[in-house]
Amino acid sequence: MSDDTNPSATAASGSAAAKATTIEEKQYLLRFNADTQSHLHVLSADVCLDHCPDKLCTIFCPAEVYKWEDIRMHVGYEGCHECGSCRIGCPHENIKWVYPKGGHGIVFRLG
Repeated sequence: MSDDTNPSATAASGSAAAKATTIEEKQYLLRFNADTQSHLHVLSADVCLDHCPDKLCTIFCPAEVYKWEDIRMHVGYEGCHECGSCRIGCPHENIKWVYPKGGHGIVFRLG
C-alpha cells in the first residue's frame, strides 16, 4: 500500500503541516526579548573617557554590547547574553548590571 492511500500516513503528515512555522522559528538557538529600558548602565561616562584608555568592555563582552562613540559609551543592551562579564571585567567598576525584568532578556532554546 502506498503512502498516498494510507490514512495513517495522511493523518500524520496533516498534523505535521498544522504545526509548521517559519524556518527561522525552527532554527533558532537563542532569541532576545528586549525590554524598553536597559538593564545595563555605565555609571559615569567621564570614567570611561578619562581613566580607561583601552575601553576593555568593548573587548571582553562576547555580545559586543559596548561600543565607544567619540566621547561616550553606547550600550546596545538588546543583544546582551546576560553572562555578567561586564560586572567583573570593568577595572573601574563603572558598569551596573542587573537581570532584566521577568520575561525579558535572552531565551535559549536548548536550556
